[in-house]
Amino acid sequence: MKRYIKIFWIVALFGSGLLIGSMFTSNADGLVDPNMPGTANDPIVTKSYVDQAIKAMGGGGGDGGSLKLIVVEVSAGQKLYGGEGAEFVVRTGKAVAFSGDASGIPDLTGAKDLTAGTAIPLNHHLLFPREGRGIQPDPKQKNSVIVMVRGPYRHVDADGVQLN
Repeated sequence: MKRYIKIFWIVALFGSGLLIGSMFTSNADGLVDPNMPGTANDPIVTKSYVDQAIKAMGGGGGDGGSLKLIVVEVSAGQKLYGGEGAEFVVRTGKAVAFSGDASGIPDLTGAKDLTAGTAIPLNHHLLFPREGRGIQPDPKQKNSVIVMVRGPYRHVDADGVQLN
């Protein structure tokens, strides 16, 4: 008889545990709070809000503007002035640097400053921190120089007339 009472209590405890356990829900069930922050029903921020915030700040992707690379051909006697923040890469031809002051043009590839009259190596990344500096074809050659330009620049002929 004691054996049946033991079995009865074991079955009763197991059954009540199963019954109570099946009444509780969890977050995995998705029934606790469908509007919980961060869920699909209540995201922390919406895409439309982010798009409006970017548009209000003056952003929005745009076309990239000054981020485009422009290929410029500089003929003998012409000069290419870099504006503030402009970047040049001489692709073909021999070019020399010129500057209106003692400072030169930073050569980011060569990790040096190119002062006035210094030959510019091909495929070196040049950065122009201020206006008044630029490049021109080497006076000893007659071929033109092909330059990739990003940012503001002025292309002038031998008479100082702007070409771009």
